[in-house]
Amino acid sequence: MIKTVFGLAALALAGAAHAQAKWDLPSGYGANTFQVQNLQQFANDVDKATGGKLKITLHAGGSLYKANEIKRAVQTGQTPAGEFIISGAANENPLFGVDSVPFLATGYADSRRLYNAARGAQEKVLAQQGMKVLFSVPWPGQSLYSIKAVNTAADLAGTKMRAYNPATTRIAQLLKAQPVTIQLAELPQALATGAVQNFLTSSASGVESKLHEQVKHFYPVSAWLPRNVTVVNLKDFNALDKATQDALLKAAAEAETRGWAMSEKLDGEYIDQLKAAGMAITQPSEDLKKALAAIGDTMTAEWIKAAGPDGQAIVDAYRK
Repeated sequence: MIKTVFGLAALALAGAAHAQAKWDLPSGYGANTFQVQNLQQFANDVDKATGGKLKITLHAGGSLYKANEIKRAVQTGQTPAGEFIISGAANENPLFGVDSVPFLATGYADSRRLYNAARGAQEKVLAQQGMKVLFSVPWPGQSLYSIKAVNTAADLAGTKMRAYNPATTRIAQLLKAQPVTIQLAELPQALATGAVQNFLTSSASGVESKLHEQVKHFYPVSAWLPRNVTVVNLKDFNALDKATQDALLKAAAEAETRGWAMSEKLDGEYIDQLKAAGMAITQPSEDLKKALAAIGDTMTAEWIKAAGPDGQAIVDAYRK
């Protein structure tokens, strides 16, 4: 009889544990960014859709784990879910870096097609690492800022071009510019002292860093649109009942759609703000577009060589 009572109590406890789950969701980005605002809406939607059975607590600004620690934390089960920039893991596997191959997908429509082409391969690698993708949202594209007007690619030769990773260093080299490693926080000072004359960064960075104060030319080339990805540890996902899983995936799909729309809308608003602040917004010339496309071909070929057959399959699917 005692055993039966204990058995029933254990079952009741197991049922209660199964009935409600509480997840932490760390992000390395600030609470004021649209990516984190979208994550918070997602967490709210999950709470509402599951009647409180799954509660997600968002930890922004690297407050729970630093940005470069989040993927590993989810992978090892230290936290059930997390958000990180997927190209940040390209050193583990080149497939994670496809969205940041310069001038392969230049704009939201192309970026969406590239994401769809790459999604299966990326999700397979993440699943092998014990994670499931919930959704992925891009940042605004990386565009060209210059102190002097850029009419042709030759205008960039010999100039000092800001670099902040291997890809931007390679772009500068292919443009015959001199790469100068400068972090975003140091950029205004570098511009003031003439250490940098041009660079690639997003419209958002241009507004937030008040780059219009020193740079007067903006060319919306959208060299690449880096994506954030929100993932869940597979064991934690599988521990949910089917109804909760379905509600979670529905909220994730809505967050993805909403996030892409937010990103594109904000990109347009940021560019308008740069223009209002006195920056000349100019479409790149045919010569410049042709030169950047050639760089894209070169760097895409280099990426395919690193990524192998899976990489080739992604680019082939994207270019169909």
